[in-house]
This record gives sequence, C-alpha cells and structure tokens, in this order.
Amino acid sequence: MRIAIANDLPIAVEAMRRVLITVPSYELAWVATDGLEAVTKCAVDTPDLILMDLIMPNLDGVETTKQIMSSSPCAILMVTASVNGNASKVFAAMGYGALDAVNTPILGLTGQSTGGLSLLAKIATIAKLIGKSDRKNPLGYPPAIDPWPRNPTTLPPLIAIGASAGGPQALVTLLGGFPPDLKAAVVIVQHMDAQFAPNLATWLNQQSPLPVSIAMGGNRLEMGKVLLAGTNDHLVLGADLALHYTTHPEDYVYRPSVDVLFDSLVKNWLGKGVGVLLTGMGRDGAKGLLALRSAGWPTIAQDQATSVVYGMPKVAAEIGAATQILPLPSIAAACVRLLRNAEANP
Repeated sequence: MRIAIANDLPIAVEAMRRVLITVPSYELAWVATDGLEAVTKCAVDTPDLILMDLIMPNLDGVETTKQIMSSSPCAILMVTASVNGNASKVFAAMGYGALDAVNTPILGLTGQSTGGLSLLAKIATIAKLIGKSDRKNPLGYPPAIDPWPRNPTTLPPLIAIGASAGGPQALVTLLGGFPPDLKAAVVIVQHMDAQFAPNLATWLNQQSPLPVSIAMGGNRLEMGKVLLAGTNDHLVLGADLALHYTTHPEDYVYRPSVDVLFDSLVKNWLGKGVGVLLTGMGRDGAKGLLALRSAGWPTIAQDQATSVVYGMPKVAAEIGAATQILPLPSIAAACVRLLRNAEANP
C-alpha cells in the first residue's frame, strides 16, 4: 500500500514515517509540505492513501482535500494535532471526501511515536475499504431479538439514510430540505468513528430544521426526529421496534454498516418507509437498499454528478437497488412526496 504524507511540520512527518515503517507492506510514496504541493504531487503520482494535515500553508487540509478529490481522487485520512479541537474542519474535509480522522502521533525523546497504534488501526480499516487488504469481510446479520407485539398502523413513516465519504455535507443538504413539520421519523448511518459522532450530531442539529441526536439503545423512532448512529457497533432495529447496537458481524469493515441497518428494517419495520443511499466509497448500503426495494420500499440513490465519491450509490444503481437516482438537492422533496403518496395509497 502506497501512502503519502501532507504535513508542513518535519517532526510530525518523521513521527508518521516511523509508524509506517513498522508495517512492511506500507510504502511511503511522497511527502508534501503544503497543500498546493500535495495537489501537484497527487496529480503526478496518485497514492493509495494520503495522511492529510488540517493546518498547512498555501492550502489548508480542507481545500487540499477538495481539490484532490475533484482532480485525482484517492483515499484521504485527516491527521491533525487535535481532532476534537478541529471538529468543524474535520467535518468539512469529510464533506469533500476524506474518509476519517485521527490525532497526529507524537515523536518522543526516545524516538518512539505515541499514538502510532491509533494511526495504524485507521490505515488498516481504510486498506480494507479500498481493497488493499487480503482479509475478507462477508456481510453477516445481527442476532434475532425476541418478538414484541406491534401494530403497523401506529408506526410513523420512516426515512432511512446511509452515507459515507462526503456524507456530512450531503446530510446538511438533505436534512435542510425537509420541512420542520416532517411527518416521518429519520434514522441515519454515517461511516464515522464513534468519537466524532456527538460533534456531528451537534453540527447537523445546528443546521437542520429537525432535531438531531445520537441514537441510544432502546430508542424508538419518532415522528419529526432524526437519530444518528453513534458507536462503532452496528445500529439495528429490533423486533421490539426499538433501536439497538450489535457487534455482529464483528469482522465487517464498515462500522456502523448501512447494510446491517437496512436489513434489520426489512425484517422488523412494518410501517411505510423510504431508503436513501448517499455519497460514499465502497459498496456498503447497496445490498441493503436492494433488500428494501424487494420488500416494497421506494428507494433513492444519489446521482454521480452530485456525489463527492460515487461508490456506494453507483453500486446501488448497477444492481437495480434504487427506484430513483436523483441529484442531492432533489432527494428531500422526493422523500416527502413518496411518503405522501404511500399514505394516500395504503
């Protein structure tokens, strides 16, 4: 796996280099000391992954990510001194296609890097996502939950959304298009490390006409409320019609997984619903969206022109999982229209 570093601090570059050389299959492709140099080098020699700093001369990490993803796209991991302290910039970079973020490892007096294991864990996850790992990760299914009496006529309509790279900004657009009196519940799985989820929920809540909060185990889906997956386990709907977190499938690369959520809805949600798959790298959500369509749900995939990374929705389109393929600004209105039609024609 060829990995590049974009960082203007020599000590940070050396710390990351020492972490990378501990894995024989990792090769340092190049080092850029500012954003403009990273854009130029990536155009000439596109690596498998770039470890991108947020604060750099000429172009910061957000703008550098935007330019690289539009001209010579590749996997990007934001590596910054304080992920939580730069949460808004992290989400902005993810909105342009960065996959994840991690704190910069620190080079100690002994020459050892503190924080190197966290960096290696993130790289290993991305390697699986982009097909640079030999491990296979078959999709499993969450364990069955004891059934609970339920009445589908009392359930609110549901909008189930999956997103990955480019998702935070896409979610702002989608949620912003819903009316404040939306007659539906909303549940979201966004590929993101659990440590960022509370900040993402707060950030979305500030820009959405609907209240956004982290889904807690035992939560029910409620009209006019948005629940966001908030752990590194999978979010599922149980037969008791409550949300739960499960570790199964344990070896699945996408955590939390859109497929796992969508499959649980097929099994347990008896009310009306619309499935939506937004921008993202990889295949997660496509099979789940097809399962929803096969169960009678209307399903929407974001189109290529408005996707930051046309991976997940592309696979959904290719396998016939989407009843509609729409530009991002049109999806919210389509969801409202589809649910209204479903209510008028039960």
